[in-house]
Amino acid sequence: MWLKKKFYITTSIAYTNAPPHLGFALELIQADVLARYHRFLKEDVFFLTGTDEHGLKIERKAREAGQEPLAFVTALSEKFQELTKVLHISNNDFIRTTDRQRHWPTVEKIWRQLVRQGDIYKKQYRGLYCVGCEAFLKEKDLVNGQCPYHQKKPEVIEEENYFFRLAKYAPLVKKEIEKNKIKIVPTVRRNEILNFIQQGIEDISISRSKKQCQWGIPVPDDPDQVIYVWFDALLNYLWPRRYWPANVQCIGKDIFRFHALIWPAILLAANLKRPKTIFVHGFITVGGQKMSKSLGLVVDPFVLVKNYGVDAARYFFLREIPTTEDGDFTLEKFIERYNGDLANGLGNLVARIITLAQISNCQLPISKKIQNSKFRNEIENTWGNWRKAIEEFKFNEALGVVWELISFCDRYIEKERPWENKNQEVISDLLVAIKNIAELLQPFLPETSAKILEQLKTKKSQPLFPRLK
Repeated sequence: MWLKKKFYITTSIAYTNAPPHLGFALELIQADVLARYHRFLKEDVFFLTGTDEHGLKIERKAREAGQEPLAFVTALSEKFQELTKVLHISNNDFIRTTDRQRHWPTVEKIWRQLVRQGDIYKKQYRGLYCVGCEAFLKEKDLVNGQCPYHQKKPEVIEEENYFFRLAKYAPLVKKEIEKNKIKIVPTVRRNEILNFIQQGIEDISISRSKKQCQWGIPVPDDPDQVIYVWFDALLNYLWPRRYWPANVQCIGKDIFRFHALIWPAILLAANLKRPKTIFVHGFITVGGQKMSKSLGLVVDPFVLVKNYGVDAARYFFLREIPTTEDGDFTLEKFIERYNGDLANGLGNLVARIITLAQISNCQLPISKKIQNSKFRNEIENTWGNWRKAIEEFKFNEALGVVWELISFCDRYIEKERPWENKNQEVISDLLVAIKNIAELLQPFLPETSAKILEQLKTKKSQPLFPRLK
C-alpha cells in the first residue's frame, strides 16, 4: 500500500496573558500557507497550534483580574481558538498546556526520565527574572538595566530549584545545527544561535518554588515545586507522536533561543528526534514600535478582519512583510495594498475576464491548456518560481510572482483587445490563466481562490474586493 509522505508543522503556542494580536495572527497565517501548500502536494499534513497557559505572569494577571488562573486562561484560549477560525487557519488540532489528559502525562514522563539519567538535579540559585519573558536573564542581556523586550527591570529571585544540564547538551545541539540536521531559517538566526552557544552555556533552572509561583504542573515527587513554564510548554509539540519529528516549527524571534537551543537539548536528553526546520519570523511594528501585549501596543486582528475581510488581512501580512524580517503595519499601507493589488489588480482582472467570457459565451476549455505559447511559458514559469519561493519560506516573493502573472494578463488583454474582436482563443487562454491564478492563491487566500473558481463555473462576475475610499 502506498503511504503519503508525512508533513508535521507547528506554530509556537500562544501565551494566554492577553487576547491575541497581529503578531500571532501573522505566525498562524504563515504556518497555514505551508500546511495548505503541502496538502496541495498530496502529503499527509498535521498542523498543530495552541496556547501556553502556565507561569508566574499568568498567575499575576489572573489575580489582577480577580479570577482563578484556569478560568482566566480558558477564556483567553477560547479567543485564540476563535482567531484560527476567523483567519481560516486549517489546523488539525489545538493543544492547551492545561490539558491534563493529553499534555501533562508527556511532561511528567520526560521529567522522570531526565531525573533518572541525572540530567535534572536540584540546587540553590539566585538570578534576575523577567516575568514578561518568563525567563532568567543575565546582566549582558539587559539594556539600561531593563529587559529589552518588556522594558522593565527584572526581579531578583533566590530559591532552590531543579536544573537541567543544558551545558552538557549545548555542544551537541551546535553540531546538529552546523550540519543542518536542524535547519534554521533564516541564516542570520542560524548564525545568531551558533554564536550564542559559542560564548558558553550554563545549566538552566526548570522549576519554581511554590512560594514564588503556584500556577504550573507540579514537579513529580516534589509538591513544593512547579515545573518551569518553558520546560512544560515545549513538550506540547510531541502530542501527535505519530507525526513527530516536526518538519517545520514556526516561531517568533523573541522566543528563538528557547526553540533552537533548549528544545533540541531536551529532545537529545530524552533520546527523541529533533525538529527538521525551525522557521523564525520577525516582528510586526506599529508606527515603528514592536507589537507587544505587555506594553499595550496592539492591533486587534478581529476588528481588522471584520472591517476589511479575512483574505485582505492575510494578503497584507503575507505580501507586505518580508517573511523573516520585521514589517510595519499602518492602516494607510493596508488600504494602499488593498486598493492597488486586490481591488484594481486581481479583482479587476477577474471581473474583466468573466465579463468577456459571458458576453462572448466562451467556455473554459476541457483541455485546460493555454494555446498561445508565450502565455503558456509565462504560466509554467510562474508555477516554478512560486514553488521555489514557498519552499524557501519567501511568501511575499511567491505572491509577487502571482501578481506578475496578473500584470502579464492585463498586458495581454490590452494587446489582443478581445472585447472588440471576441477572439475565442484569447478569451479561452485568459480563462485558463485565472483558473491557474486561483490555484496559485489557494494556500494564501483560500476564500478568494474558491470565489474565483465559482465565478468560472457560473460566468457571473461578483466584486472580489470592492474598492475602499
